[in-house]
Formats: sequence, structure tokens, C-alpha cells
Amino acid sequence: MATTEAVANVVAPPPLLYAGALLAGGLFGRLVPGTAWPFDLAEADLRIAGFVLLGIGLLLMALGLLQFKRHGTPVPTHRPTTALVTTGIYGLSRNPIYLALTAVYLGIGLLLPSLPVLLLVLPLLVVMRYGVIAREERYLDRKFGEPYRAYRQRVRRWL
Repeated sequence: MATTEAVANVVAPPPLLYAGALLAGGLFGRLVPGTAWPFDLAEADLRIAGFVLLGIGLLLMALGLLQFKRHGTPVPTHRPTTALVTTGIYGLSRNPIYLALTAVYLGIGLLLPSLPVLLLVLPLLVVMRYGVIAREERYLDRKFGEPYRAYRQRVRRWL
């Protein structure tokens, strides 16, 4: 296992954070009365929006993973980064995989439809921002220095 200096040392693997929030929201919605979907929207509209977000998320995920593969750097946060990826989708967002996970999460929340799942996206994004992304940014700054700082100035964190 790598030392804490060799990896970003995030609070938990991002897919696990998203799955945990999805599971917690889904269970809360089923077990707590009065947490049903309160909006008067057609089920078809929710399904369309959910599938669109799901599709966008899966496309972003594929593009992000492909760029990592092309550069020969691992995706899992517990493994050391071997290359600074700044091209392709990473030229538009520094975190396209996290953007993809968020779109998939919201898409599933709309497909259910589950208000608790959708509301949990806010604390989930706070955990992602401070427990994952901030730690990764400090790690990448230590590892790559000025090239990473220039990239960070040029490309937005999310969009």
C-alpha cells in the first residue's frame, strides 16, 4: 500500500461516497413517512430528464476514463498518479469523472423519483469538494508543481 505522501489520501473512494449517499437517500425515502416526491411533474418528464442526465454522466465518465488510460495513469484515488492529464475532456473540466458521477447520481434520483436522494447531493458535493477534491489538488500541486498550478488557472474545477 502506498504511503500518504504518494497518494491524495482522500476520505473515501468517490464511487463509494456517491453509492452511499444514493443508498442512504433511497432508504430514508422508503422508511420515513412524508418524504415522498412533492412536485406535480409528469412521470414521463422526470424519466426523460433522468435518462438525459444518466446518459451525459456515462459519456463524461467514458471520456474521462479514456484520457486516463491514454496517459497511463491509474483512476483509483488510492494509487499514485503517474501523469498530469490536461487534454481532451480535462481541457474543459479538472474533474470530469466527478461531474459524471454527479450527473449519474442526479439522473438516478430523478428516475426513482426520490426527493431525499436529490437533497443529499448537496452534502455529498461538500464532502467531495473538501474530502476528495481539495486533497487531490494539494497532492497534484506537490507532485507536479508549476505545470499543475498553470493547469488549475486555465481550467475550471467543474465546468
